[in-house]
Amino acid sequence: MHHRPPGPPGLRRRALLGGLAGAGTLLALPGLAGCGTGSRDDPTVVTMASNRANPAQRVAVEESLGLYEAASGRTVEVNTFDSTSFQESVNNYLQGTPDDVIGWFAGYRMRFFAERGLISDVSDVWSRRFEGAFTDQVRSLCTAPDGRQYMVPDSTAPWAVFHRRSVFERHGYEVPATREEFVALCERMRADGLEPLASGIREGWPAMGMFDHLNLRLNGPEFHLELLDGDHSWDSSEVRSVFGAWAELLPHHQPDPLGRGINEAQTALVRGEAGMMLCGMFITHVFPEGEDLDDLDCFAFPEFDPEIGADVVEAPIDGFMVSGDPRNAEGAHELLGHLGSLEAQEIYTAIDPQALPTHLDAGTGGFSPLDAKVNDMVASAGALTQYMDRDTRPDFASVVMIPALQRFLRQPDDIADLTDTIQRQKLSIFGR
Repeated sequence: MHHRPPGPPGLRRRALLGGLAGAGTLLALPGLAGCGTGSRDDPTVVTMASNRANPAQRVAVEESLGLYEAASGRTVEVNTFDSTSFQESVNNYLQGTPDDVIGWFAGYRMRFFAERGLISDVSDVWSRRFEGAFTDQVRSLCTAPDGRQYMVPDSTAPWAVFHRRSVFERHGYEVPATREEFVALCERMRADGLEPLASGIREGWPAMGMFDHLNLRLNGPEFHLELLDGDHSWDSSEVRSVFGAWAELLPHHQPDPLGRGINEAQTALVRGEAGMMLCGMFITHVFPEGEDLDDLDCFAFPEFDPEIGADVVEAPIDGFMVSGDPRNAEGAHELLGHLGSLEAQEIYTAIDPQALPTHLDAGTGGFSPLDAKVNDMVASAGALTQYMDRDTRPDFASVVMIPALQRFLRQPDDIADLTDTIQRQKLSIFGR
């Protein structure tokens, strides 16, 4: 096992994945889910839409739900959707006939649906089950502007700069703490024949991670979140400084990042062809179990301004919501109580290598060194952010920012016109 106590006796992640990777049907059209069957009016049945579609996630969900079914006497009918397709269709899905319980993201993306009445208040679950179970930061990310909770969290997959410990030891590299040290390390890696920063942006969204981290380090979390919420101009000196800093780092990225997918970039790190990669904990899925995975290490994205520091962590929180008008409200609320519980979180995160528990009582004795390091980063963070496509309007993230970031990578010398274009599009979407 990679980390934490295992789930039910005999559970071993790789064996389970080998046996179950092809099990079940992956749905790609969320708008068609919930088109009722007879069982949907059965009080002993709760329906759930899961956006956790890779093999480890599906096995982890199955094990957690098996525990709930055995204890409650209810059956959970699970519809598993491709995560990207679900994100693109979830608004229409929630306005149709959604399942009782829906897997989703904390922060802005949850609040967006709460403010539109598309999901249910689950404050009663928090008051009955989770007083003192989560940090104030995590609780706030599950809370809408009306002060009520609309999600129960169960895991997080933080971002950091990942690297192979053996590569650093072989070349005598030291973890950089500042902008100057980071650039110097990149230059040294290139001289040693390595691509300093693995980079695959074909899908578009991975570019958001670099913008987020540079903006957080140069302008701080308050400015960053207000910018993504539409409260600042994108055509500002602060934003231009972010793109300027990124332009200085581009020579240290793998060439042609737009022609490479994120999995290909991760593979370059696995093979020791690249020295580092800014990525989420999902990178663990591409590292083979054993010595390779044990060799994976990380550090926080370095400080770029000593007045800002480097204690903000991009730690996307995943969890579960209840639809606006669930067929089985009682069962849905009870299921959320289970999914956020200590036992369920420890079972889930023991199987899914990218996930860390959010419950404060989760045991850390079984953590791998990597898990322990990332968990400490989150625990000591001055603030947590969620990731650009979770911290802003989905239409702005996908329609404006993905093309804008791809344009920047093609034309990094055209920053002024780029930020002006983003700002004009931002005004048309946010209205301010």
